[in-house]
Amino acid sequence: MDELPTDRVQELRGEAQQLSAELQVGKAGLSEGFVEEVDRQLASDDLVKVRVLRSAAAETGTEEAGEDLAERTEAHLIEVRGNTVVLYRG
Repeated sequence: MDELPTDRVQELRGEAQQLSAELQVGKAGLSEGFVEEVDRQLASDDLVKVRVLRSAAAETGTEEAGEDLAERTEAHLIEVRGNTVVLYRG
């Protein structure tokens, strides 16, 4: 996947600050059903914020979970901050 220009990434980070994390990765991790739900969200909204709960982050790490999720949904990983990842597909 092509990398986004830096100015576009900065713009998307600003937009993401206004979003709330509507999806949460829990103990089950990145199950196929969860990945499909993120994919549906990205189809309707280009920018999605996902919270990785501590139980899931302890197993894989937030950044690794975000990278895996981005790869499986063919999205760009815009930001990892704390236990939250921001994905973009546009």
